[in-house]
This record gives sequence, structure tokens and C-alpha cells, in this order.
Amino acid sequence: MATPYCHFLIVSFPSQGLINPSLQFAKRLLRLGAHVTFATSISANRQMRKSTETIEGLSYIGFSDGFDDGSDMGAHDLEQFMAELKRHGSDTLRQLIENNLKEGREFTHVFYTTIVPWVADVASFLRLPSTLIWAQPATVLDIYYYYFSGYGDAIANARADHSSPIQLTGLPPLTGRDIPSFFTPGNHYNFSLPLMKRHLEILDEQRDHNPKVLVNTFDALEEGPLRAIDKLNMVAIGPLLPSAFLDGHDPSDTSFGGDLFRDSRNYIEWLNTKPKASVIYVSFGSISVLSKQQKDEMARGLTASSRPFLWVIRKSGEEGKEDDEELIGREDLERQGMIVPWCSQVEVLSHPSVGCFVTHCGWNSTFESLACGVPVVAFPQWTDQHTNAKLVEDVWKTGVRVEMKDGIVKGEEIRRCLDLVVGGGEKGEEMRRNANKWKDLAREAAREGGSSDKNLRAFLDEITVPAANLIFPAI
Repeated sequence: MATPYCHFLIVSFPSQGLINPSLQFAKRLLRLGAHVTFATSISANRQMRKSTETIEGLSYIGFSDGFDDGSDMGAHDLEQFMAELKRHGSDTLRQLIENNLKEGREFTHVFYTTIVPWVADVASFLRLPSTLIWAQPATVLDIYYYYFSGYGDAIANARADHSSPIQLTGLPPLTGRDIPSFFTPGNHYNFSLPLMKRHLEILDEQRDHNPKVLVNTFDALEEGPLRAIDKLNMVAIGPLLPSAFLDGHDPSDTSFGGDLFRDSRNYIEWLNTKPKASVIYVSFGSISVLSKQQKDEMARGLTASSRPFLWVIRKSGEEGKEDDEELIGREDLERQGMIVPWCSQVEVLSHPSVGCFVTHCGWNSTFESLACGVPVVAFPQWTDQHTNAKLVEDVWKTGVRVEMKDGIVKGEEIRRCLDLVVGGGEKGEEMRRNANKWKDLAREAAREGGSSDKNLRAFLDEITVPAANLIFPAI
């Protein structure tokens, strides 16, 4: 077992999409004998503590982001929110680290998630080594690198013309619609590109120390992109999923720990009544919001498919409108399927009755579908989701991507895609075979002695030997 000197700090951006994988990373470190302190914003930390189990060796702290009573990021100017997060977060995180040092709880290493590069600056100021946890596919990090290394105009021009092809060395052939939305000219989320640029600048500043990037992927899934760029030393450590659904090392580990709704479990009882691979699971994550028109078209497509469905419509933010109450109360939908405000997604995807996942293709959801062997209907909205949908359809071949017309995916198109994925045709059979193949490879990577397990152990040995002469033992 590692000694108490091996004390890691993990700092996560306060969103469920980044808290979830970084908390699973924390659990991996715990199983290897380390002590971990997990830090996120005060409001997100408060929500986590309501639903997160007590785990020996894992501590939680909150830092101020300027919105300690909570903030709906969709209701604020995002550029202002990110500026406040950096200003308040840098000050309070520095104080937290210094206080831990005064109390004899010095940190060995700092890990931080995507879009909070200022954490590395705080760590550097305090003479602590730090490492980025990249919570998107390696392919997307490569695209950002190319963008800031002479390909900016080509990538932006391709994004402006969705049919325009672009070839980046080491990556699959792409068109404009496969590029992350942050490259769109006039992009509303203009705070994002400087943050991505800063991530890459930090890696360059640390080049004398041979910096690594820990990526939530696995070697077999992105062999080419992981090695496409020599200056990006990426280490695949995924899938970062609960152990019970992956390597089975800890059967009690069934949750991410950041979920806000735990009051309804009857969806599992409902799934238990359905035939194998018959249910369509529909969820668009914790941030993406569908318009009323799009939700109506989704309902049309689902009812036209005549298949049972489990549809997550959140009871928060913009999806808590009266329009949703009308949708939830429709008799035709209630007869055919079930609408819930929340579910344990990995638990649902692992259920034998689920045969298809209609997803926005956020990386967590995409990766979960791969690790659970469920083919998808890819319904990307923004950021990296367009790239993920491309990989699903054309590289991993585990799903089909919807076609949008005038900003809407029609019910007929949704039904067409569902028929392709869960129908009895050759295309559907191929997607199911591929889904099962990637499921097996994901679990092989995560098991003891698998590629991701070995990658993580080697990385930890490298960063801890100079500090405490530690070697992480086999479990």
C-alpha cells in the first residue's frame, strides 16, 4: 500500500459531466492505496455530499466560484461566470492548499479537469506538479492542437461549411459538421477557445518535465489519435465508470456520486418487464436542452416506432416548463413508454432490456454506451458531440447519426434511425456486433493488467517515485 505521503488533489469544474469521471478517477487512486481530496465549487460540493457515499481515504472540499448559493450556468453570461470562477477559485483554492500544508497534509500531485487551466497555475505558484484530466476523446484534443498550430483557418472554414472536407494527420477523414462547435465563426461560447489554448500552453511550459495528459479513453479505441501528435503525451486511463459495471472489482460501486435525483427507482422495475434489447433509452445529459418543437418531434418518432422507451426529461432549468407537463401527461406516450426526471444512466445502459440509446453524444454518454455494448442513435447538439457522433457512425460503427433539416430532426428521421439500429436488418446486426466488440475491449482495458490499468500504474509510479519512492502494488 502507498504511504500517507501519497496524497492527491483532484479539482473538477462544477458540472456533472466533469465531476462524474474525475470522481471515478479518484476511486481508482483510492484502490491503489492513495489518499485523495476531491475539490469542486462550494455549491456543487454541497450537492455531491447529499448523495455521495462515505469512502475511506476520500475527502471533499469546496472552493468559491463566486456563486456559493448555486448557479444555473444557462441563466448567466458564461464568459462572466468563467471569469468569476477563475478569480474566486484561484484565491480560495490556493488558501485551501496552503492550509492543508500548514496542517501537515501536503499534496503529492494536483489533477484538474478540462476548462479550469488556472488550477495548474495555482499549483505551479505553490510549486506543486499538476496533470490535466482530459474528459473528451483524444481525437478532440488533437483537433484543438491542430487549430492552435497552424490549421486554425482551415478548421474554422470547414466548420462554417458543413460539407467541406478536412484531413488532419493521424485522424479519420472529417468534414465541417464533424468539427467541435466551438470553432464555428461567431460562436456564442467564445470563452472556450482561450481556455483550450491555455491548456496547451501549460503543457508547453511544462515540457522540461515531460508532461502527460490523462485521457478518458482506452488504447484500442483511439490508437491512432492517442499517438498522432508527438508533443501531446496522452495516457489512456478509461473508461472512468463505476466498477460494478466495468471491472467488477467493487460490486458496491454502482454510482458516480454526483447525481441529484434519487427519489425514483421504479424505472428499473419497469425495465424488468420488457423483452431483451427492446427498449429505446432517450437522454440528452445534464446541460443540453431540446426545444418544444424538437421534443414534439421526438415523441412522434418514438410513438411511430411502436417500441417501448425510457425517456429522461429533467425537472430543472428550462426543461421544467409547462410544455413538458403536457408531454409527460400524454396517454399515447404513457401507454408505450416511461418518462422520468432522472435515472442512473450506466445502470440503465447495462440492463438487458435496453437495445438502443438516443443520445446527444456527450463523451460520458458516448463512452458509457460503448462500455455497456449499446448501439446508438447519435443526436449531437454542440461542443465535442459532433466529433463523437462522427466516431460512433464511421469509425467505431456502433450507431447512426440523425440528419437535421432547418434546425430540427423530424419524427420520420428519428423513426428511420431507430429502425436501422434496432430493426432486424444487416446494418443493425453490424452495429450490435460492433457494440459488443467495444464492450469487451473496454472491460479488458479496465481490468487488472489491462491497458488502462497498466497505463495508470506506470504513470503513478513515475510521478510518485521522486517524491516518496513509492511503487504502486498490484491489487
